[in-house]
Amino acid sequence: MKNIKEFILLYFKGIAMGSADVVPGVSGGTIAFITGIYETLLNAIRSVDLQALQYLKKFQIKALWKHVNGNFLLPLLAGIATSVLTLAKVITHLLAEYPIQVWSFFFGLIVISALIILREIKLWNIGVFVAIALGIAIAYFITSATPAETPESSWFLFIAGAVAICAMILPGISGSFILLIFGKYEFILSAVKEFRIVDIAIFGLGCIVGLLSFARLVSWLFNKYHNITIGVLSGFMIGSLNKVWPWKEAIQTYIDRHGDLKPLVEANVLPNQSFAKTGAEPFFLEAILFAAAGFLIVLAMDRVAAALNLKK
Repeated sequence: MKNIKEFILLYFKGIAMGSADVVPGVSGGTIAFITGIYETLLNAIRSVDLQALQYLKKFQIKALWKHVNGNFLLPLLAGIATSVLTLAKVITHLLAEYPIQVWSFFFGLIVISALIILREIKLWNIGVFVAIALGIAIAYFITSATPAETPESSWFLFIAGAVAICAMILPGISGSFILLIFGKYEFILSAVKEFRIVDIAIFGLGCIVGLLSFARLVSWLFNKYHNITIGVLSGFMIGSLNKVWPWKEAIQTYIDRHGDLKPLVEANVLPNQSFAKTGAEPFFLEAILFAAAGFLIVLAMDRVAAALNLKK
């Protein structure tokens, strides 16, 4: 790592990724892509291989550190861990108290992020347009799926971890929302808050297996089919706007494990329909301002990163 400034910057990027990952609808992969570290992250994850295990077995720490790009992973993972452990309650509180404003912020953030990602496409052709359309369709289908009642067995926690972590590194597809679909979002959050070691360990093992295998696939696709892969990923982000639309009407509800009434199935409504259908103030002007804030923050991050030549 060149200097302490880069270390701190990566740490804050990790905080941003962790904050996004605990929100059902926003992906940490989106933040990684926005901040220009997506491919570096994939390569670092992919480097955790048999060679890395050999270095670890022989206790060759310096060689292992260089092999896995420890100078990159350490501050990033530290930021993610800090965010998940400290900001989860803050974000869930804000979503509960100011849902329209928060979702509007994420809406603006994702719109500009998708546009920035599309800029990475070097050659436009019919394949790229098909890839974008396919990404939009897949993300829309996933974000429209209905959460299910599922078992709490060890094998299912492992599978949920493996699938959710794959979504977490895909821009536009939220790992937290995958857990919602699997019916395990609140279960995992409770396990973390209550420090249930066994459940956390099984879920974490699934995450490790899914992450190491899936990162290799995505990295290979980047190298082999760069423009098409970018198209699919940007499509994921555009399709995910269905989930982060600020105004919603609860179609079906359920009682969670704490006895609180929660929406199970929601439908998007227009701002002018929000009050009539939900009885809630639409906060249209505030929504516009928060969406603009998300838009401008990402744009500023992109310009600053380009000016400082910190995108790697």
